[in-house]
Amino acid sequence: MTVPNILTVFRIFLTPFFIFFLFNDSDLSGTYALIIFVVASITDAYDGHYARKYNVVSESGKFLDPLADKILVSSAFISFTILKIIDFWMVFLIIFRDVFVTLLRMRMKKSNQSLITSNIAKSKTAAQLIIIVFTLLYLSISNSNLQILMGFIDWIERFNLVYNLTLFVTLFTIYTGYRYAYDNWAVIKKIIIK
Repeated sequence: MTVPNILTVFRIFLTPFFIFFLFNDSDLSGTYALIIFVVASITDAYDGHYARKYNVVSESGKFLDPLADKILVSSAFISFTILKIIDFWMVFLIIFRDVFVTLLRMRMKKSNQSLITSNIAKSKTAAQLIIIVFTLLYLSISNSNLQILMGFIDWIERFNLVYNLTLFVTLFTIYTGYRYAYDNWAVIKKIIIK
């Protein structure tokens, strides 16, 4: 087990604790869920950097890292739907895009083809992590009685920011899935014909 793989497994291990605190009714549970998610996100950024820097990229890491990301992010979005913060169709489209790209990557690898990727996919991941952290921050302070925080909460609720920003991230996520299909269409056609 390399350091990046340990960090990836640790991220998967944190997910049930994140969900537990997200649905817990204690005063600080929202804060704990936020902290756990931020720590997990940091390990996501660090394990890839470490693997490239010290040349310890492995096949298991290539499989586990995106899987851990999808487990963590999907768990957050599904939880937000259960909590009635966002609509189910948003989560469905986000997960559908991830499943589509994963299956496409697996099929192309089986055919000894490489999937063309771009920085837009990294931007998608960053956008998803930002909206999740923003939503968790909102949930963690929504029960606060501090006047300065009440103003912030009122501002979020007045403009329905959690919903509208998640809508933007959903549309952006679908666009990145379209770009994957568009950029790899020549290879996709060969696989289909084959």
